[in-house]
Amino acid sequence: MQVHHTDLPDVLIVEPKVFGDDRGFFYESFNQRRFQELTGSNPQFVQDNHSRSARNVLRGLHYQIRQSQGKLVRVVAGEVFDVAVDMRRTSKTFGKWTGVVLSAENKRQMWVPPGFAHGFLVLSESAEFLYKTTDYYAPEHERAVRWDDPDIGIAWPLQGAPLLSAKDEAGVSLGEAETFP
Repeated sequence: MQVHHTDLPDVLIVEPKVFGDDRGFFYESFNQRRFQELTGSNPQFVQDNHSRSARNVLRGLHYQIRQSQGKLVRVVAGEVFDVAVDMRRTSKTFGKWTGVVLSAENKRQMWVPPGFAHGFLVLSESAEFLYKTTDYYAPEHERAVRWDDPDIGIAWPLQGAPLLSAKDEAGVSLGEAETFP
């Protein structure tokens, strides 16, 4: 396993060591001890989620203002553009974003710690997205920031208008959003 830093120091790209031959491949998608050695973080995951989405579906930007979730995310089918936005008002990188392509082919994962909003855009025909979370889903604490907020300025690799949920269409601007200290 290798860890790469992004433009946001706390958001990391995790690349597993993949063993492959003509039969297929094998890799360890998570190892608590190795993750802690490489990142200095020791998350305790309590929930796994799995979603499937069609091309041009954009999910996010989501976070929980209480019961804040760290997320270790990956794609097992297809390809997405995955994004994290720093929602910690006292951070030097508040309101900044980083994005990376995650795919079944590259097997990369992104660690999005608590205090960040998260979202993704499906680039392939469809994509299956897995994420481990450090706290339980709490809809009463969930918040959404607009995916197209000009104050954040995410360069989504869109082809036409994205497909959004009602919740994501109702997202607020960064200036209106509840944030972390």
